[in-house]
Amino acid sequence: QVQLVESGGGLVQAGGSLRLSCAASGTIFGISWMSWYRQTPGKQRELVATIYTSDGSTNYADSVKGRFTISRDNAQNTVDLQMSGLKPEDTAVYYCNAYMKSFTQRWHEYWGQGTQVTVSP
Repeated sequence: QVQLVESGGGLVQAGGSLRLSCAASGTIFGISWMSWYRQTPGKQRELVATIYTSDGSTNYADSVKGRFTISRDNAQNTVDLQMSGLKPEDTAVYYCNAYMKSFTQRWHEYWGQGTQVTVSP
């Protein structure tokens, strides 16, 4: 059973930093990309950042460029999101996302359960 488990959310003051981590577990034969999304009540889930396994390239939402950094440990199948200069508008539930090949030899998109990030003014 392949799953993603996030950790590291919490409450922080504006201007502060938080680091989110996500670990993929189970029988995994490949990971194409790993991403972080976020969602606030009543809004669509928003892509925050993606990192690609093939070349380590990354992309970011304009709203977080220069403040957030996504990184991976390919050997451990983990992805982190270092968040700095946090703003109240960054408050959301953050979800880990990955496109992975499991023991079925099929590629699927997987989601974590989400972790709350709250930034106080």
